[in-house]
Formats: sequence, C-alpha cells, structure tokens
Amino acid sequence: MPLNRRKFLGKSAATGAAVALTGAVSAPVAQARGGRPKGRKRYSFSVMGTTDLHGHVFNWDYYKDAAYSDAAGNAQGLSRISTLVKQVREEKGRGNTLLIDAGDTIQGTPLTYYYARVDPITAADGPVHPMAQAMNAIGYDAAALGNHEFNYGIDTLRKFESQLRFPLLGANAVDAKTEKPAFRPYVIKRLRTPHGKDVKVAILGLTNPGIAIWDKAYVQGVLKFPGIEEQAALWVPKLRSMGADVVIVSAHTGASGTSSWGDQLPYVENAAANVARTVPGIDAILVGHAHVEIEQQLVTNEKTGKSVVLSEPLCYAERLALFDFELEWEKGCWTVASVSSKLLNSSAVADDPKITRLLEDEHALVVKYVNQVVGQATSTLTTVDARYKDAPIIDLINKVQADVVTEALKSTQYGSLPVLSQASPFSRTSQIPAGDVTIRDLSGLYVYDNTLVAKLLTGAQVRAYLEFSAEYFVQTAAGAVVDVDKLTNAGNRPDYNYDYVSGVTYDIDIAQAAGSRIRNLRFEGADLDDAARFVFAVNNYRANGGGAFPHVASAQELWSESTEIRTRIAEWVTAKGTLNPAEFASVDWRLTRDGTPVF
Repeated sequence: MPLNRRKFLGKSAATGAAVALTGAVSAPVAQARGGRPKGRKRYSFSVMGTTDLHGHVFNWDYYKDAAYSDAAGNAQGLSRISTLVKQVREEKGRGNTLLIDAGDTIQGTPLTYYYARVDPITAADGPVHPMAQAMNAIGYDAAALGNHEFNYGIDTLRKFESQLRFPLLGANAVDAKTEKPAFRPYVIKRLRTPHGKDVKVAILGLTNPGIAIWDKAYVQGVLKFPGIEEQAALWVPKLRSMGADVVIVSAHTGASGTSSWGDQLPYVENAAANVARTVPGIDAILVGHAHVEIEQQLVTNEKTGKSVVLSEPLCYAERLALFDFELEWEKGCWTVASVSSKLLNSSAVADDPKITRLLEDEHALVVKYVNQVVGQATSTLTTVDARYKDAPIIDLINKVQADVVTEALKSTQYGSLPVLSQASPFSRTSQIPAGDVTIRDLSGLYVYDNTLVAKLLTGAQVRAYLEFSAEYFVQTAAGAVVDVDKLTNAGNRPDYNYDYVSGVTYDIDIAQAAGSRIRNLRFEGADLDDAARFVFAVNNYRANGGGAFPHVASAQELWSESTEIRTRIAEWVTAKGTLNPAEFASVDWRLTRDGTPVF
C-alpha cells in the first residue's frame, strides 16, 4: 500500500557504526555469482550508486509543466532508478547488492522546495519528505551528505535524517566545539556468502568542505567541515582495523582536483581523485557534486600501487552507477581481486509504478502550487541571450533585490546610500511568456533557493568585482568573427558565476585581457568614485564567497534574511499585478571591442 505522506517513517539506528546482515543468498544465485568452485573460494557482489538527485522523483519538468526531455534523450527521476535497481537485484540476487547515494538530495525542484517551505516537514504534524519516502521504498543502504542538504537549515536536515530508514553519512561534518562527528561517519554492511565466510563492506561518507562557505548562516559556530582527503586518511585505516574486507567511499566531491573558492578554504573542493591517489585501503569511490558523467576512472594509489575505481553517475537520477566486485578468499580473509564500474541509463526503462503510486498525491499538489497565476506579463521575457546581452529578465531580479534591500535599510544609518544589485543568468532556457505569469515561470527564472544579503562596498571594490565577473568572456579581437556559442565560459566558468550589476553602467571590452576590461564605469552619469560607498544587494551564495568574487565575502554585512529571492520575485509580481519591462528594464552594461559595441 502507498505510504501516507504524513505517516512517520522512523530512522533506522542510533549514532555510531552499524553492522547489518543482508538476506541469505539463494543457492542458484550463489552458484551463478561464484558458488563453490573447486579450489579457491570466490564471491561476487555489486554496489549501485546515485548522486545529486536534487529532488527528482519523476521524469517531470515542473518549470515547463511537462514530461522532462532534452536533446540527448535523457530521462530523470527516482521512479526510473527504482526500475533499474530492481533489474540489478533480480539479476545478481538481492543479498549480493548494495545501494548508496553521494548527496544533494533535498534541494533542487519545486517538489523539495514545497516540503521545506510551503508544507514543511519540520511542522508539528509535518509530512514525510518525498525523497525520504522514495529512497526508503527503493531500499537504499546509505547516503552521504551533500552541501545542498544544508540549504534549508539544520532542523530541516535533521528531520529528513530522522525520516530515513538508512544512515546519512558525513565523516567530515563535525561538531564545531568538540570536533566529534555530528553525523554517522560510516556504516558496515555484512554480505553473506555461500562459503560461510561473510564479507564486511564499509561505506565511508564524506561531504564538501564548501558548506562552511555556502551555508555559513546555518553552520557557523555549529558545525565544521575538515578536508575530504584529511578525513579519509583518518577513517579508512580505522575501517580496515575493524575488519572491513572492502572499503567504498561515498563522497560529495568531484574528481577534478579543482576548487571554486580561491584561498577561502585550505581544502580541495573536488578531491575524489586525490583521495584515491593518496589514501591507501580504498577500493572504489562513488563521486558526486560535479554533475558530470564518469563511467569508470582508474586512479593508482601512490602507496600501494593498486587501482581505485571512481564512477560518477549523471545527476538528477539520469544514471545509475554499478560497481562490480570480485573477491577471493586468501589466507583467512577476503581480498578484492577486481573492481569495475559502468553506468546504467534511466532512459532505457519505464517508471516503477510502486514509486509513482507512492508519491502521486505529493506530485499533483506541487503541480497545482507551481501553476498558480500571480500576475500578467505585457511581453515575453527570456534568458536565451542573457549571458552576453543585458536582458530585461535579469533586470527583473536586480530590481526586486534592490527594492527589498532599500526598504529594509530605509530607517537605518545606511538608508541614504545608493543600492547596487547583482544577478546571474542561471539558465539559458528560462522564459516568462506574455500573459499569465505563474509561480513555475518565476521559479524557472531563479532556480536556486538563495536568500538576500546586503553588503557594504566601495567604488573600487565594485570595479574589482566587475573585472572578476568579466573574466567569464573569451578574449576576442576587434576584427574576429563573434560566435556567441564560444564567447562565454572562459576557463570553464559556469553561467551562474557571471554577474550583472545594476545601479551603475559600464562596458566590458572583450578585446582586452582579463583584468582590464571594464570601461566607462559610471554612477548617475559620472565616473565612479573609488572612495564612494554603496549597499550591495547580493545572494547568500555569493555573499558567503561562492564563486570567489573579490571583496564581497569579507565586506561588512548590513542586513540579511531567510526568505528566498524566488519568493521575493513572486511577491513583487503579485503586488504589481502586471509585469511590464518599462518598470524594471535598463541597459546597464554592454560588450565592446576597442570601444565598438559587439551587438
């Protein structure tokens, strides 16, 4: 029977390590998977993995109010993953499989937003989170914490944790005072073999140190996040000393070895390959966070010379990673003879009707919510060319942010200072059509659950901020042909790390080298005074150092709030009734080459 959304689902176990027995292996399956061959004892098992689910239960695009589709033919959602998991379990035997996740679960869609803010799971009679319901029903064995787990505060995260039937792991999420683990560091699963010798599989969970920056408002003074490499080096030997035959790391970290935060943290953001290379005793790593697809990456450990297998399934439940392990019994213990990984595609299967039935009521409720009409647009607004042209749809964000901050500070000592605002072109496909404006239209424009902060900047700091932002463009000579598909994302910088700034006007001369592109920077028609003071309306991600923009993270904070910017935009449109670009659109910047406009 489908679970009622308000039925409490208890958490499985208390803090600390858990050793769990899977069901006994049936004889036919056991023989197919290794059985009792003559000579050396062998055993095979598989570990399935997902990551960066971001609230995707169904193959549904809440922003378009239609089934999800893309040019590559991908499909999304845990309902598809459930079908793949069932197929693997049927093929290999339920007792010969484990299912884990590498984090970023409870943020990312209107579905997850609804159960964090509109009908919150933290309420006295709050519902069970849809992601908890789905993952419990599918039968996950463990999941690592992602950085986005902290977006709605620790209370929401703890409530979600309590609703899971499996442990939420984070060895490097520690109490700020005691520095002891604040979440379970690991779980050990015991697999029964047909040889009477169980296999102990340790799953170590690691999360991203960037949480200390990105969700500073929630975690500062409460939790600390030591480095991934350092904590892996601490915990893996402990797991081996406890008798683990196999060690798997579920890590919310990419494999590239890069970081987005400059020198703000002494730790690496995308550290999975570093961990594999420097920490002995790891057999495989389920990689997350980076939203890229890695079917199999082999990294040689510097101390043992053994290969560690890394795999990252595509985000949003588009892929399922499958690690296959072959073990041999040698000298009184199990040793790993081989590990390989591959990815299974969600588009190859249908939705699991069990999951569809389980959450059809929640899905229908959220569809109804996002389709509420909040105003009327006089013309169509789009982000199609917003990354290289000053687009009115981004001006809308800046107008709302500036208005909110102006109102908040009007009775303070900073009320007389001019307010500037930043916003990024998050999506290349967002559109607010002429006519009815719905919550889903506005949610599609501002896809992140960011909140608003007011910082104090000088004119010189604003100039440096803009120069850093302008590094997003590829240097293009004055006489060269302009290809808009090759004009942006220099150095692989994502669109969300390019900012418009409203309240000043400026040119970005892309014929110049990065660091010397801002031209004609003016405030109220006059050259910007480097000593002038400005209030800067900025999202909390950027205010806390996300993207490593200069000065803003260390600047004096004047005000902040917990209401999402997306909600503020909806409130602004609702109050106006009409969305008319004449009320918010302005040409604040343009691209030039040697002074000549590009467009």
